[in-house]
Amino acid sequence: MNIEPAIPTSKNPPAQFAGDVWLDPIALPHEPDQTMVVATVRFAPGARTAWHSHQHGQYLRVTQGIGRFGTRDGSIIEVHPGQTLYTPPGQEHWHAAAPGVFMEHIAMIQNAEDAAATTTWAEHITDAEYNGE
Repeated sequence: MNIEPAIPTSKNPPAQFAGDVWLDPIALPHEPDQTMVVATVRFAPGARTAWHSHQHGQYLRVTQGIGRFGTRDGSIIEVHPGQTLYTPPGQEHWHAAAPGVFMEHIAMIQNAEDAAATTTWAEHITDAEYNGE
């Protein structure tokens, strides 16, 4: 048993995120058969991910602010602190901070056998998609 070493906060890359988004890892695999990854992700107002999906799905627990989550059918769900959103395996989606507020969530995913295949990234969302138009 051990206390995990602190990993510095990193800014997420603009190829997959629009606006300022920061990542703080909480749990990463240590052993070859471990696949759980947990991180705190902080979004500046209006910041967002590009379209993406996860091979094994994803849980997102909003801890501060208001999260905005969208799917390809145009649905947008607002999620508040204390609520957890589940995205099924393979479902394309995006997540963001609502306009005018910061948002923080804890992201929980299971890595694919090939960790690089865990998340499949696509194009950035448009302002119209973000605004539900």
